[in-house]
Amino acid sequence: MRIAAARREDDFEINVISLIDVLLTLLMFFVLTTTFVQNSRMQVSLPQAESSEQTEQRDAFVVLIDRDGRYYIDNNEVLNPGLDSLKEAISRFAGDDRSRAVVLRADAMTPHQAVVTAMDALGQLGFTRLSIAIAQASAAGK
Repeated sequence: MRIAAARREDDFEINVISLIDVLLTLLMFFVLTTTFVQNSRMQVSLPQAESSEQTEQRDAFVVLIDRDGRYYIDNNEVLNPGLDSLKEAISRFAGDDRSRAVVLRADAMTPHQAVVTAMDALGQLGFTRLSIAIAQASAAGK
């Protein structure tokens, strides 16, 4: 009987509860100290202009139009490219705040009709603060 008791004392055991606590603390530290930068997942080639007035709009939401005329509202694609579905997606995202600024980022090769449709949807919903994003020609290397 003493042989079995001696074996039990020799068993090696790791207490992982304290390790889990440390890992959760580190995880919370990294999550809380991480800066969240809004980078657009879609790469668009903006049209160029010689001079542009740069304004900073922190609370603006972005309506992005890619080369094929597909719409994205803050990186979420609008599945049906029609006017009604675009208006529904914009109103769902913006809520009741019609004084909010809107930045329209369209690729340089986007069909003009897609840009006009987006502007028409924003106008029908009552948005009055619309900006069109461009790239400066001097920075793009004329």
